Amino acid sequence: MELDLNNPLILGGLAVVALIVVLLILVLRSAARSAQAVVPLTSQLVALGQRVQSLSDGQQQMAGGLHHVSEAQATSQAKMLSLMEQRLGQVNRQMVESLHGSATRTARSLGDLQQRLEAIDKAQANIEKLSGNVLGLQDILSNKQTRGAFGEIQLHDIVLKALPADSYTMQATLSNGRRADCIVHLPNPPGPIVIDSKFPLEAYEALRRAENQSQVIEAQRMMRIAVRSHIRAISDRYLIEGETADGALMFLPSEAVYAELHANFPELVREGFTAKVWIVSPTTCMAVLNTMRAVLKDARMREQAGAIRKELAALYQDVDRLGARVANLDRHFGQAAKDIEEIKISAEKAGKRAHRLDNFDFEELAPETPPKLMQVKP
Repeated sequence: MELDLNNPLILGGLAVVALIVVLLILVLRSAARSAQAVVPLTSQLVALGQRVQSLSDGQQQMAGGLHHVSEAQATSQAKMLSLMEQRLGQVNRQMVESLHGSATRTARSLGDLQQRLEAIDKAQANIEKLSGNVLGLQDILSNKQTRGAFGEIQLHDIVLKALPADSYTMQATLSNGRRADCIVHLPNPPGPIVIDSKFPLEAYEALRRAENQSQVIEAQRMMRIAVRSHIRAISDRYLIEGETADGALMFLPSEAVYAELHANFPELVREGFTAKVWIVSPTTCMAVLNTMRAVLKDARMREQAGAIRKELAALYQDVDRLGARVANLDRHFGQAAKDIEEIKISAEKAGKRAHRLDNFDFEELAPETPPKLMQVKP
């Protein structure tokens, strides 16, 4: 068979065959080289298998260690949980106790606060009541008649506490037809003394309401005029020679007015001394009335001195007479004791004789001295 080398198909086929042959040669050479390279690879695989086995053994050991660690961790975790539960229980109890104590203290504090609020409410009510009383007092003092009645009532309360009921008279009428608010029946001297409780308060109220210097000056001028006029009226009405004392008391129902007069109007106080009209406040009036009480007591003691001396003389006579009668009684007791002693002697002798008769003692008895007759004194 002849091949046509000029045919492209044949040439292509030959080229393909040649290429296959070359590839086979290359594959065979590569297989040979691979066979030579497999020997060390096999040894490496064997070593790798040994290492894998050692790794497996280490993994098993590690698994056992991890198991022990897991068990220890579980035990520790259980203990920790138990401790945590106990601690939480203690904390819970402490919190409950603390909350209970806080609740108790809070309740107590709320109770105290409630009591204080009640006290504040009561105080507020008292303040409101007092405010109403103050307003009422202002209404009273704003009117002359009601102000006079208020002063008379206050004066009567002070006099009632300081003096006996029979030592004073309220609303007493004098010989000149004037009516005194109170007259104290002091002995002569000084004699009955009058206490007046009507004081002009308008000037003092104007002085309190003054807002500038000119108003203050005007109110002070009115104050001087009012007080001088009242001092003069008391002196003219209540100082009656031979009937009342040579002085009288002007009662001020307010300590503030009394302090204002002595602090800023001393000349008015001196004018009152000159006119024998002494200005007193509720406090000083009580002191003056207590002094009057001592004077009344001393006067009554002097009045009763003669009767006391007479009673003492009679008491001395009674005591002397009692001493004489006691002496007579003592003498009678002495005589009676002597008579009783003699009676006892006679009774003893009679007893002895009766004893002898009872024993049939008939022996001759020695003569005895005749018995004495006992004389009984009338």
